[in-house]
Amino acid sequence: MSGSGFAQFIPLILIFVIFYFFLIRPQQKKVKEHRVMVQSLKRGDEVITSGGIIGTVDRVLEDDRIELNISDGVKVQIIKNTIQGHLKAAKETKK
Repeated sequence: MSGSGFAQFIPLILIFVIFYFFLIRPQQKKVKEHRVMVQSLKRGDEVITSGGIIGTVDRVLEDDRIELNISDGVKVQIIKNTIQGHLKAAKETKK
């Protein structure tokens, strides 16, 4: 009886393993890559925010904020984690 009880949990264990390798692990990898990208931002980098604003990093502030230059004389402060991507890096890989 105890052997058949364990056999009932084998499909659940397999489903968890499949979810881990196909969903959880790739998401953790993306989060780590995003964290590294945000930490490596410097002045002059062209970035896009999660809201779709494209700008150039003017200065990196000491806390979790960045000042973006989105037009001549227009600067906005945003939270670093709202940076979606690094545009110059994307353009260089297409060449």
